[in-house]
Amino acid sequence: MSLTYLTTEELSKQIKYDIRTIRERLKDSVLLEGVHYIRPFGGRKILFIWEHIERDMGTKSNSSFSIPMLNGGVCHV
Repeated sequence: MSLTYLTTEELSKQIKYDIRTIRERLKDSVLLEGVHYIRPFGGRKILFIWEHIERDMGTKSNSSFSIPMLNGGVCHV
């Protein structure tokens, strides 16, 4: 399966969120490393995986409160 990798700027245009919002509020709260984004070759650059974000965008908003789990799952409270 071929995946689409996006920079923060490209993702910002896709989901209509400010770059700062993605970096400060979404990354590591709803966008999880290893699930929604990767750091290629162990570097600092972040590439977001569009297919995974698109898949999970609607499911995150349906829950009133959820806790991201270390394994990439979500605990709905």
